[in-house]
Amino acid sequence: MRRANPEKMTFRRLADEWLLFKKYKIKESSYLAYKYVVEQKFVKEFGRKTLVELTHYNFNRYIEKLLRRLSSKTVKNMISILKEILRYAEVKYDLNFKLSLIASPSIKKFDIGVFGDKERTKLERFLMFKTKDLRHLGILISLYSGLRIGEVCALRWRDIDFETKTICVTHTLQRVYDAKNKTKIIYTDPKTESSIRKIPMAKPLHRILRELSVDYSPNAFVLTGKPRQWVEPMMLRYLYKIVLKKLKIKYRKFHCLRHTFATRCIKVGMDVKSLSEVLGHANVSVTLNIYVHSSNNTKRKFINRL
Repeated sequence: MRRANPEKMTFRRLADEWLLFKKYKIKESSYLAYKYVVEQKFVKEFGRKTLVELTHYNFNRYIEKLLRRLSSKTVKNMISILKEILRYAEVKYDLNFKLSLIASPSIKKFDIGVFGDKERTKLERFLMFKTKDLRHLGILISLYSGLRIGEVCALRWRDIDFETKTICVTHTLQRVYDAKNKTKIIYTDPKTESSIRKIPMAKPLHRILRELSVDYSPNAFVLTGKPRQWVEPMMLRYLYKIVLKKLKIKYRKFHCLRHTFATRCIKVGMDVKSLSEVLGHANVSVTLNIYVHSSNNTKRKFINRL
């Protein structure tokens, strides 16, 4: 088969070729995420340009334009995909896009924060004693185990081992972009191997889940009690927001539950390596840099020893 001419081959054709190359090497959710970025962002911007034209294209100006509308994290992820496509073209079509000169935006850190003890206690009392909505379990489980929202939504009763008192995280549930800019829910493996893990249950969580489990089949989703019906992340976020409003607790993102759990674990003396495994991180540095917050009282206690 004759190799395509870079002077005539468009970025659109290159991107389609790269997507086909990647399709069976990565998870479906990752493939659909890549496909969405390619079709909705890159193709609209420079899809008709030839590969030779792109060797002179000002990608940094394009990045500046993206940063005016999107978060630094989103842009960084997009540029990572773009560079991978261009790197593929360099190897296959003997081109040079000077990738080292394409800027990669630094991510601005935002403090998601944690719930204070009073807020957390108020939230726990409501979830444990004042609600009968099974879907609210998702909030409690995340608060006591640090599960990501997609992992909570994917949890089935068979994933909870009451003898060993552990929650086995084997799947995640997420909404992804499909063909023609439509979305769909997929029930799939977690994003990394380290995300597949067993988490010990705290006594209060173990007690509540054990009492509820007798009413449901092992294949049923925990948040619905039904085998073929789930609560998707968007709905759980909505329910979470309503609960906070009802309790007059300042709104924080659902991910704050995970932060709160991690910070409490460190407070009671859990080592960072163990916490990293519980949270499903690939390495300890992620745990330290993002999830572990020391309080001002802790800092003052050690500085006062000087």
